[in-house]
Amino acid sequence: MIHAVSQSLIDVFTRWGTLDSWTLAVAGVCAVACSLVGVYLVLRKQSMLGDAISHAVLPGLALAFLVTGSRSVVPMLIGAAIAGLLTVLISQAISRVGKVTEDASTGIVFTAFFAAGVLLMSSGAARNVDLDPNCVLYGNIELVTLDTVKVPIGDSQIVVPRTFPALLGALAAVLAGVVLFYKELKITSFDSALATSMGIATGAVSVGLLAGVAGLTVVSFEAVGSILVVAMLIAPGATALLLTHRLGVALVLAAGLALLATFLGYVLAVAMNTSIAGMIATMTGVLFAVAVVFSPRDGVIAQAQRRLRLQVRIRSEDVLGSLYRLHEGTEAKKDVAAICRGGIGWLAQIRLRHWGLTRQSPEGLVLTEKGLRVAQHLVRSHRLWETYLNQKLGLPADHVHDPSERMEHYLSEGMQDEIQREIDAAIDPQGKVIPPPSNRK
Repeated sequence: MIHAVSQSLIDVFTRWGTLDSWTLAVAGVCAVACSLVGVYLVLRKQSMLGDAISHAVLPGLALAFLVTGSRSVVPMLIGAAIAGLLTVLISQAISRVGKVTEDASTGIVFTAFFAAGVLLMSSGAARNVDLDPNCVLYGNIELVTLDTVKVPIGDSQIVVPRTFPALLGALAAVLAGVVLFYKELKITSFDSALATSMGIATGAVSVGLLAGVAGLTVVSFEAVGSILVVAMLIAPGATALLLTHRLGVALVLAAGLALLATFLGYVLAVAMNTSIAGMIATMTGVLFAVAVVFSPRDGVIAQAQRRLRLQVRIRSEDVLGSLYRLHEGTEAKKDVAAICRGGIGWLAQIRLRHWGLTRQSPEGLVLTEKGLRVAQHLVRSHRLWETYLNQKLGLPADHVHDPSERMEHYLSEGMQDEIQREIDAAIDPQGKVIPPPSNRK
């Protein structure tokens, strides 16, 4: 199987030609335009709007045919665009007036529009309109090079796929909107209340963005299909936001990831003789899955590393506290040994030796001078918090140990001093001496 796919990939690159380049160009332009808009949709939690619009355009197509009696491209696109824009506007109105969430209002409107479109298509003169559902879902990306137009360039003309100029215009409009309204889109996407207080018309910005999504969806789905449009409106933006928390970088990353998914999906689809749109959409999911695992900040591996570091740090400090109590004679050596057991305990010991806080002696693990100061800080935190809970919150002495065991890892010197002034005590509820402040360095 792997050998056959590899040989097919070699054949794809050796037979690469103009047709492949134009197909990739159409898919790539659409992918970049959708991915840029998608970043804002993901930030606003409106990612499924593209899917809603792709369903809601059906009554627009049917009405365009009923009014014009023609299935030509221009009236169909106009009807679809009007239906998509109405979906956005009515959804926004229902969300404001009906006091429902935006995703609920969008779901209500697009299902109603889709049902109305089905009724229109199945009644009267509209029964004669020939619409292929597979074309709407998967598009005609494999066949874009068969439907061409001549575009004048200077004194000459070039032959391009008929959908390419419209997609290129949509990309130019998206880029212009992002550049001209970058600040407004950024502020309204992160904090609409702040944007309103700054005098930004948040409603107008939202409607403009959603109207742009509607237009982009209508222009794109004829060429590449709604599946690919929805995938590109969601996956590259979501993937980019996993990799960075800076909006400008996310926009560039989303465009790059969309192009990468387009190229990989096209090559694999041709090699495996399967749907190009479906494979490109699949690759967007694969890239997202890779980011989920390997994202340097929010990935599964990064989160696991942070959890492990936190566990080792807390166990290390527990060991230090136990060694301090052993040093002052309030804890047995077997209790220290119990904390040092297990994989986390072993890593904690390595960490403590690395930082010069403990050393091995004939009697076992002991504190260094530096370790004694750090351990004194931890035990002081623990006993101060026990005393605070007992005096200020009225918790009994046998109920303050567990919360203090957790809190001791987070109290700074300043917080310790503040608590000391509040309680003004030298003995904790268990009758143990609260250590004096220590210089942890």
